[in-house]
Amino acid sequence: MSTQSEAQLENDLIAQLTSTGFEAVKIEDADALKANLKKQLERANGLTLTDREFESVLISLEKGNIFDKSKRLKGKVDVVHDDGTISYLTLLFTDTSKNIFQVTNQITIQGKYENRYDVTLLVNGLPLVQIELKRRGIEMAEAFNQIKRYDKHTYGAEGGLFNYVQLFVISNGVNTKYFSNNRELSFKQTFHWTDVENNKINALPQFADAFLNQEHLTKMLSRYIVQNESGKFLMVLRPYQFYAVEAIVNQVATTTKNGYIWHTTGSGKTLTSFKTAQLLTQLDEVDKVLFVVDRKDLDYQTAKEFNAFLKGCVDSTDNTKSLLNQFLGRAEKGKVINENRNSKLIVTTLQKLNNVVTKTHYRNQIEELKNQRVVFIFDECHRSQFGETHQNIIEFFGRAQLFGFTGTPIFADNATAKKIQGQGVQKKTTRDLFGERLHSYVIVDAIRDDNVLPFAIEYYGKLKQRAHVSGEGGMDVDVSSIDVSEFFSDPKRIKKVCEHIIGIHRFKTKHQFNAMLCVASVPDLITYYDTFKQLKAEGMHKLNIATIFSYGVNEAEEYDADINIKGVQEVAAKYHSRDKLDDFIGDYNEQFGTSYSTKDTDSFYNYYKDIAKRTKDGEVDILLVVNMFLTGFDAPGLNTIYVDKNLKYHGLVQAFSRTNRLNGTVKSHGNVMCYRNLKPQADEAFTLFSNKQPIEYIEVPDLDGLTEDFAKALEALKAIAPDVQSVDDLPDEDIQAGFVKQFRILMRLKNQLETFSDFDIEELGISEQEFVDYASKYGDLARELKKGPADKESILADIDFELELLQRDNVNVGYIRHLLQTMLEEPCDEAREKKRQVIANLLATEPTLHSKRQLIEGFIEKSMQGLVQGEEFDEYVEEQKQKEMNQIAEEEKLDGEKFNEMVIEIENGLDVERLKSDDIAQLTTEKMTFRSRRTILPRITERLKGFAETFVNGFH
Repeated sequence: MSTQSEAQLENDLIAQLTSTGFEAVKIEDADALKANLKKQLERANGLTLTDREFESVLISLEKGNIFDKSKRLKGKVDVVHDDGTISYLTLLFTDTSKNIFQVTNQITIQGKYENRYDVTLLVNGLPLVQIELKRRGIEMAEAFNQIKRYDKHTYGAEGGLFNYVQLFVISNGVNTKYFSNNRELSFKQTFHWTDVENNKINALPQFADAFLNQEHLTKMLSRYIVQNESGKFLMVLRPYQFYAVEAIVNQVATTTKNGYIWHTTGSGKTLTSFKTAQLLTQLDEVDKVLFVVDRKDLDYQTAKEFNAFLKGCVDSTDNTKSLLNQFLGRAEKGKVINENRNSKLIVTTLQKLNNVVTKTHYRNQIEELKNQRVVFIFDECHRSQFGETHQNIIEFFGRAQLFGFTGTPIFADNATAKKIQGQGVQKKTTRDLFGERLHSYVIVDAIRDDNVLPFAIEYYGKLKQRAHVSGEGGMDVDVSSIDVSEFFSDPKRIKKVCEHIIGIHRFKTKHQFNAMLCVASVPDLITYYDTFKQLKAEGMHKLNIATIFSYGVNEAEEYDADINIKGVQEVAAKYHSRDKLDDFIGDYNEQFGTSYSTKDTDSFYNYYKDIAKRTKDGEVDILLVVNMFLTGFDAPGLNTIYVDKNLKYHGLVQAFSRTNRLNGTVKSHGNVMCYRNLKPQADEAFTLFSNKQPIEYIEVPDLDGLTEDFAKALEALKAIAPDVQSVDDLPDEDIQAGFVKQFRILMRLKNQLETFSDFDIEELGISEQEFVDYASKYGDLARELKKGPADKESILADIDFELELLQRDNVNVGYIRHLLQTMLEEPCDEAREKKRQVIANLLATEPTLHSKRQLIEGFIEKSMQGLVQGEEFDEYVEEQKQKEMNQIAEEEKLDGEKFNEMVIEIENGLDVERLKSDDIAQLTTEKMTFRSRRTILPRITERLKGFAETFVNGFH
C-alpha cells in the first residue's frame, strides 16, 4: 500500500474545509487573486466598485510592511467614489457570519523567482492564512524553511497581497503547527494547537476541525494576533493563552464572579493578561479595566513590554496623582492628554492603587467610580494580594471583579499564616481570594511544549568529621543533617563555595550566559560579596559581581570590614548594612560609570532598574541577592542559579525558574546549583505544582473547638507562669523554653479565634492587656533563648566542609522512579492516590514518557493491588520486556538468538535509526519477495523503534 502523497494531503484538506462552509475557488495567479478580492470586498461590504475605485483600494492596500498591513486589516480602508462620495471598506469583521471564507491552492506568484503556494485561506478575498504541506515522513521544518524562502522571494511581489497573511500553518499530516507572520521567527517559535486540557491536536484533520473552523479562525485573526509596537512585529497567542483569555472574558460577560489563572513561570503571563485587559475594554458593560502590578515588578523591561502592546499606557512614576488623572480622564498640569488617557485601560501599581482608595484627598475625587463596573487584573497575584490592599479595593469598588495570574498558586499545602486587617492571622489560598481556577498550564506542560526549559539540579556539600574527634579518620555527613546558622554563615565555608562557583561558572554558563546567587540573609550576602571581591583582588577571577538588597532603618546588626585585600589588612570598623550596600553600589558605579546610592528613594529605585537591565543584558556575571529578583524577573540570558538558602514550595519554584527561559538553541536547560540539600523540598515543590488537582481549600476549625483548645492552652501557660511578673522568676532555660513554646500555641489559637466576628477574649479568662503583657515577656525571652549562652560550644571545631557532588536531578524522565518509590511508601491510601495523580499528570504531559505510559501504569496498578513492591520496578520492566520480545519474535517470525543479540547491542548504544534494511533482514526466518520486503522490513523497523523507546531509552 502506497503512502499518502502531498497532493492527496492537499486535496483531502480542501475537501474537509469545503464541507464546513469554505467556498472552493480556483485562483491561478496575482491577477486572478485581485479580481477575486474585488468581488469578495463588494459582497462583504454590500457595495459595487468601479475599476478606478478598486485600483485606488489596491494602492491603499499595497502601502506599508507586514506590520502596517496587519493594523490596517483591523481598521477600514476609505474609498473615494467617482461621484465624490466616500465609503469605508471593512477588510475583516469580528462577526464570523459577516466574513466570506474561501479556500484555494497552487496560486503562482512571480517575484525574484516563481513560487507556487500549497493551500491558501481567503477571508473577504484577502489571503490571511497560508498552509504549507509535506508528505508524511518529511520533517515540518522543511515546510517552515519553505515559507521563509517564499517570504524572501515572492510574498511582497505583484501588489504584496500575501503580506496580509496573518497565520502560517505547516503540516506533514501527522504533525501540525502554526505561527504568526513574523520574519524574525525561528522554528522553535512555532506552536502546536491543543484542547483546553493542554492535549496536543497534531493530526491535520483534527487540527482543521479545531483551528481552521470559521468561528475560531475569526477569533484568532481579529483578536489574538498581537501587534508588538516597539519591535513592529506580529505575535500570536499560544493555545493555553487563548483558553485563559477566553475564560476570563466569558466570566466577565456572563457572571460577576472572580477567578484566577495558573500558568507556570515563564509561560508568557504578561502577554496573556494584557491581551485579556485589552479585550475586556471592548465590553460595553465594563467601565474600567485596571492592570495592576507590584511596584518592584514595573521595571524598565516590564514597562517596555506593556507599552509594546499599547503605546503610552504605562506610567512608571510613583506619583499617585497620575493614577487619579487617569481615573478621571484628565491631563496633569502642563501635560497633554496622550492617546490612551481616556482609554478604559489603566496600567498601574498596587501601591498607587492603594493610595487612591485609602487616602481621603484622592478617595473623595473618585466617589463617582465606586459603583462602576471595574475589572482588576493582578499580575503575580499571590505576591501582591495577601494583605490589606485586597480588602481596601473590594470595600471601595462595590462592583469590582478581580482576576489573578500566577505561576505558583497558594494551595492548602503551601499556605502560610498572614495577618489580615480586621481578620486576624489566617491561612489563605489563591482560591480564597480569587475564586475558581479558570485555566491551568503547569510546569510539566511547559517543559513538554518547549515553552520553558527543564532544570538540571545539582546538590553539593558534605561535612567530614575530623579524625581527632572520631578516632577513625572521620565520617561523611550530609549537609541536610545540620541546620546550624553558625555553620552555614562561617566565612571559611562561604569562601569554599565562592571558589567552587568561580571554578564552574564559565562551564555552567557556556561563556555566554550569566547567573544569580541567592543566599539566606543580608549578613551572609555581605560575607559573600566581600569574599568575591577579595578573591578578585587576588587574581582568582574577573567576574562582574553586583548585588542589591533591602535594609531596615533600625537594624541591630553591624558588620566587620576586615577583609584582607592585596595583603593589606583594612582597619576594623563596624558597618550598618545600608553602609555596606552603599559601598557595593560604589563598586557598581565605578564599574559602569553610574552614580547611584541609597540616599534617596529615587536614586535607589533607579539603581534597581539599572541593575535589572544590565543583568538582562549580560553585563553582570553574577547577581547576588537575598530575596529581590527571585520572583517576576525574566532574563532569557540567565541560565544558572547558585543557591545557598533554604527554599520551599512556590519560593523554590519561582527561584529555580529564573534560569529556564528560552534563549536560542545553545541554552538547553536551567542549571540549579544547591549548596544545601534542598532535594526533599524540590521534590515536594515539583510534585505540588505538577498536580492539576491540588487541594485548594483550607479546613476552618469551628469556634467551639478553638475556644476549648484556647482554655486548655491558657491553663497550661498559667501553670508555668501564673502571672506576667512570674515570668522573670522562671528558674532555668528548660522551663523558660516551655513558657515560650506554650505562649506560641496560645498566640496561634488567638489568631484563629479572631477570624470569628463574635470572638471576645475577655470571656476566655484573660484580658487583652494581660495577653499583651505576656506577649512582651515572650518576645524578649524568645530572643534571649535564640541567642543562647555566650560560651556555647561551636560545631566548627569538629567538622570540615567539603564541596562534593551529592546528587544530580534532571526534572524530566528520571524523576518518575523517585516518585514511584515515594508513592508506595506513603502510609495511607489518600496520600498514595495523590502521588499517583501526580505521576499520571507527568505521564500525560512529559513527551519522553509517552512510550512508557502503559508500562508504568501497569506497574502502578499491580503495586496498588499489593502484587509488587517499589524495589521490584526493574524486575517488572525486565519481565514486560521479555514478553514484548517474545511477542515481536513470534509475530514477525524472527530468529530468537539473533534478535536477542540485536537487543543487547541496542542496550549498549546501537541507534535503531541507523540500522539498514539488510541488518533487519538477517533477523527474519521468513522468505521475502522483493515486493513483500518493502512492507515487512519497515514494519519490523518501526516495532524495534517502539521497543527501544519503551524499554531501553531512559532506562540505561
